[in-house]
Amino acid sequence: MGDTGFPQADAENDFLRARRRQVLSRLAAWLRREPDDVNIMLPFDEVVDALGRTGERRLGPQVIRLDSIVGSVDRTRDFDRRFRPMSGRLRERWERLARAQRRGEPIPPIEVYRVGDLHFVSDGHHRVSVAHALGQATIEAYVTEVRTKISANGIRFRGDLIVKNDRRLFLERVPLAGAARAAMVVTDSWNYTILSETVEAWGFRLMQDECRFLNRTEVAARFYAEEFEPVVGMLRQAGLIGDRTEAEAYLAVSEQRYRLMRTHRWDDDVITALRKG
Repeated sequence: MGDTGFPQADAENDFLRARRRQVLSRLAAWLRREPDDVNIMLPFDEVVDALGRTGERRLGPQVIRLDSIVGSVDRTRDFDRRFRPMSGRLRERWERLARAQRRGEPIPPIEVYRVGDLHFVSDGHHRVSVAHALGQATIEAYVTEVRTKISANGIRFRGDLIVKNDRRLFLERVPLAGAARAAMVVTDSWNYTILSETVEAWGFRLMQDECRFLNRTEVAARFYAEEFEPVVGMLRQAGLIGDRTEAEAYLAVSEQRYRLMRTHRWDDDVITALRKG
């Protein structure tokens, strides 16, 4: 339905249209059997906890893209991921803001936290919802930037936080930097735990050999230089990395090395297992 030119009627239609789209989106997700978190906005506290908060700073007023707003500080049950209202109880306030925008009345900026390239609303959820419904691309906001231990890159859904949390814990146990840090990437979050224990066991054997204590940073640096890089280099030359990450390929050969120590087998079956990971 097109605009009537009457703010009251158009605001009512805006709300009904937003609610209808929200219900249709839920239906489409059900038909496609998508995970439950596809249409859920990201909770700010869970994201920051997974990434490890280190500090924050106020950046002041800015114009931000609406599609960069992916979550909320405390209103995750009122709106879906695209800030469409989840129920009719928001209607009165929502339509009041829609009428004001259609009349060209000044709307105060929202307030958001920025984590990487993502924004989370602390005040102004209805304003964001109305802006989406009216087809706007940007919105004015007071921005507070939150700094974290690891990057927010790659976060799309709530399930991604499990991988981020496990990576943060891995980097606390195995403090790497630069190229070494970038190389230690796995897609299955549980593999971060396995990789942590692998590095720690390697470091324990190293300290026994050298009869001296090494801290976590020293162990991590020497593991990467003396164990990880040489093994990955051989795997690359042998064409055994495939479509896995380097860390995943290393874990695969590490598992086979343990099996070799127990069975003394190194044959085509072992090579096949290495290729499959």
